[in-house]
Amino acid sequence: MSGIGEVLKAVGDFGPFQKYLVLLTLFPCLSVAFHQFCQLFMVPHVPHHCDTSWIRAIGPNLTEEEQLNLTLPRDADGAYEQCSMYSPVDWNLSSIMEYGLNATEKCSSGWVYPSATPPSLLTEFDLVCDRKDLNDISQSIYMMGLFLGSMIFGPLSDRIGRRPVILISVFLQGLFGVGIAFVPHFYVYMAFRCVVGASVSGITMTILALATEWVGVSSRPKAVLISHCCFALGQMLLAGLSYGIRNWRLLEIAGSAPIFAFFFCTRVIPESARWLVTKGRIEEAKKVLQKAASINKHTIPPALLEQLKPEKETKSGSTLDLFRKKHLRKVTLIMACTWFVNSLVYYGLSLNVTNFGLDIYLTQLAFGAVEIPARVGCIFMLQWFGRKKTQGVLLLLSGLVCLIITGIPEDQPIVTTVLAIIGKFTASASFSTSYVYSAELFPTVVRQTGVGLCSMSARVAGIMAPLIRLLGQYHRAIPMAIFGSAPVVGGLLCVLLPETHGTDLADETGGGRPPAEVCENANSSSESGQVKGKEGGQDNECTKTTHF
Repeated sequence: MSGIGEVLKAVGDFGPFQKYLVLLTLFPCLSVAFHQFCQLFMVPHVPHHCDTSWIRAIGPNLTEEEQLNLTLPRDADGAYEQCSMYSPVDWNLSSIMEYGLNATEKCSSGWVYPSATPPSLLTEFDLVCDRKDLNDISQSIYMMGLFLGSMIFGPLSDRIGRRPVILISVFLQGLFGVGIAFVPHFYVYMAFRCVVGASVSGITMTILALATEWVGVSSRPKAVLISHCCFALGQMLLAGLSYGIRNWRLLEIAGSAPIFAFFFCTRVIPESARWLVTKGRIEEAKKVLQKAASINKHTIPPALLEQLKPEKETKSGSTLDLFRKKHLRKVTLIMACTWFVNSLVYYGLSLNVTNFGLDIYLTQLAFGAVEIPARVGCIFMLQWFGRKKTQGVLLLLSGLVCLIITGIPEDQPIVTTVLAIIGKFTASASFSTSYVYSAELFPTVVRQTGVGLCSMSARVAGIMAPLIRLLGQYHRAIPMAIFGSAPVVGGLLCVLLPETHGTDLADETGGGRPPAEVCENANSSSESGQVKGKEGGQDNECTKTTHF
């Protein structure tokens, strides 16, 4: 044994050192919330029409209304068409006024927007008509960056350490975040957003790992809850920041530049003592452990420090192990589906904030605020109702709310927004439940692999959510119907999962039986909470549940 667990207990589970660390890591969480949803406020709805200045060459004295009346067709409601114009002709002005124009074509010379409109992504890059789909596509590109970041920075943090990856991710987020404000073309914007997405993934993954490896087992849920609430607070701050800064370039700078202040705190960010020990850097581990103990006003017995030695690498399960045994295969497929539909409905609602009919700034403020009681309330729901019921019911409610929204008329924005806020509440609480439930369902030897696979399925759903919104051009109810029906299916599938509340965590795969069953049998023969028994030729271990 390396003794790192005992040394960390001597350091303190959640003393001043860990509190400072958690507090320090909250600042990047605010920036993460900004980048996740800032584009919603950079593409406002703006009236527009084709640029028909060609007629000025033959009629320089025309008023604006006369120009539009001669060059733009009208729709069924009598308003000027926004995406088509009369084809230019080589006539004189009197002929055009006498005979009129009939042939139409798509806007060939760009668009015209109200002069008082603040600069936005929509007006600068013409994200209208045939180009309006680029808005949702760019959101998917950002989500793709999150997916790539999880694949790159996860292994990288295991190789070079948590602290360097945090610094690299923060630097990339600040550099490319500020760089977005100076891009000359929308495709460059999408490329920069992809890099920012990757850095966001690196920050969230590595900070969570660092906090988990320093904070004691009993206090880890508290630390995770604080970071989730900080993410919700960042969404609320985004509403205020975007309301005060309407120029999209200035808004991007205001949301991205402050992350550079984090570098002033880099000297006090410790490396993970667990990681140092696993890499054989024992002397460095001793130094950071003694520093943490001194801040916590604790003393580590010298004999305990001397027990530190490089950990032997334990053989962890592979992805194939998740599908070899029937009970693990069922758990893996259902939990991957659960994470997928949870992410789908969460982003389906969050990215649709501009379409609910009320003021987008107030809606975003409410969307952020509702996540705080959702995350906190999740703790009590898990204790009172258990994991399976909480997960299933929250998913069902999220889906049902979205399905109800599809039947609400467009002239009832208040009702739609209230329902969307309820859906955001249940989706957020369900997400927190998924983290806890997944960690308890998968045995220790495949836990990291199982949760990682579920997280990847959630990233895939995040990529798909903006693309599903594109189906709204065929019927406005289609996207919300998909966002609603998927979590209903996921909620019903949760009935097939075992309950883990009050049971011990399985360390081994259990020889074909569900982890909860293995542990219950193990507990009947031992009161210590840790049992080893032979079953199917394999050792089975159970450790006490440490979540909420």
